[in-house]
Amino acid sequence: MQLSRFSDYSLRVLFYTATNNHRLCQLAEIADFFDISVEHLRKVVHGLAKSGYLETFRGKKGGIRLAIASEDINLAEVIALTEGMRPLVDCTGQECCLAPACGLKNILAQAQAAMMKTLALYSLADILDDPQMQSRLIVTSR
Repeated sequence: MQLSRFSDYSLRVLFYTATNNHRLCQLAEIADFFDISVEHLRKVVHGLAKSGYLETFRGKKGGIRLAIASEDINLAEVIALTEGMRPLVDCTGQECCLAPACGLKNILAQAQAAMMKTLALYSLADILDDPQMQSRLIVTSR
């Protein structure tokens, strides 16, 4: 199981903006910091803003910042938003001679539920509580 780049980048943007919450963050600086395409990040930021996680400000002095406290950003909710909650394997999309006897679909559904249950235990603030993580994300000269 692997998260999409969209989910990965969404978490990175949230980490960055939460740690640098004393100011507006620029899309270009985040892209540069993580060595990610600005165009990819533009889509990510748009999705996070549309979902209420980020506030965006246009113009020369514009930028982005968290719209809600990092303690209130649940990791399971972010992943559900960015990944969707589709089954890990979709047995309805094709004919399969094993379908009547196969238990894999149920096992994978249990595994997915267990992962989401674990993620639900943590907020963005929990991840950022580590001083080493914070020190890597704080940008002092901008």
